[in-house]
Amino acid sequence: MSSRIELSVIIPVTDRYDNIEEIYYDYKQNIKATNMAFEIVYIVDSHFDEVLENLKKLNKKGERIKIIKLAKSFSETTALNIGFDNSSGDIILTLPAYQQVQASEIPYLIKALDSHDMVVGRRWPRKDSGFNRIRSKLFNLLLKGVSDLQIHDAGCNVRAFKRDVINEVHVYGDLHRFFPIIADRYGFKVVELNVAQSDRDISRRIYSTSAYLRTLLDILTIFFLIKFTKKPLRFFGLLGLGIFFIGLIATLYIVGERLFLGVSLANRPALLLSSLLIVFSIQVMAIGLIGEIIIFTHAKELKEYTVYEIIN
Repeated sequence: MSSRIELSVIIPVTDRYDNIEEIYYDYKQNIKATNMAFEIVYIVDSHFDEVLENLKKLNKKGERIKIIKLAKSFSETTALNIGFDNSSGDIILTLPAYQQVQASEIPYLIKALDSHDMVVGRRWPRKDSGFNRIRSKLFNLLLKGVSDLQIHDAGCNVRAFKRDVINEVHVYGDLHRFFPIIADRYGFKVVELNVAQSDRDISRRIYSTSAYLRTLLDILTIFFLIKFTKKPLRFFGLLGLGIFFIGLIATLYIVGERLFLGVSLANRPALLLSSLLIVFSIQVMAIGLIGEIIIFTHAKELKEYTVYEIIN
C-alpha cells in the first residue's frame, strides 16, 4: 500500500447519523479492502457535540481521522465542499453518517472507477417502506425530464469519483443530490451501480412540506442550469412569447367586442389583465435578453465541457 493518500473518504454529519464508532469501524474495514492508502474526513455541524466527542475518542485511540467542526449549521453540499478542499486523494468516496448501504459494497464502487469518472450507488433491491419507495420514484421520475442521464436513486449519498470531477464541477446550496447529473452535463462518464441496501435504512421517513417544496425548486433550478445556462433567451423568450400571445388574443377579443358588438370597455377587468399580461411578457423576454448579454460578456470565463484526451 502506497504511503501517499490515494483515496479520500468524506463523511458529512449535518443531519442523520448512526452509532458513530460502530459505523466508523464498519466503513474502515471495507475501505481497507480496496488496498489503497486512504484518509477519512468527518465534517461535523456545530450542534452535534456528541458526535464530535465520539470522534475525538476515536482519535485518542489512535484512529487517524481528520475532524472538521463547522462554526454553524450549513447544508450538506457546503459540508461536502469543505471536505473536498481538505482532502488530498485522487479518488473521493462520499459516505453518509448512517448506514444507507452495506459497507461491503465499497470496494465494488471503487473498482468501477477503472472505466468511469463517477460511480453512483443505487439501493437495490429496496427494503424500506412503501412510502419511501413511492416518494423516491416520484422524485426520480421528475429528474428524468431534466437530464438524459437516468438516475434511479438520487437520494443515495454513496458515491465515488475522481478528483478531476470536483475540479471541474461545482455545486452549491442543496444541489449535491444532482451532482451526477451536473457531472454528466460536463461530459464525465457517470454510471449507476446497484448496491445492497442496509437493513437499518428501512424506516419510514417523513419530511416537512417546506422540504418537499424546496426539493421541487431545486429540480426546477437544475432543469434551468442544465438546459438553459448558456441559452437564457430560449427559456425566458418562449415563456414570454406564450404570455404575450395569451394577452394579445385576450386584448383583441375584448377590442373586437367593442368594435363589432358595441360592448363597453368600462368596468372590464379582463382588459386590464390582458394588458398586464402583455407588459409582463415583455419584461420576461427582457430578462432573457439581459441574461444573453451577461453570458456574451463573460463567455470566455464560462466553461461547460471537459476534455477527456488529446492525442497528437
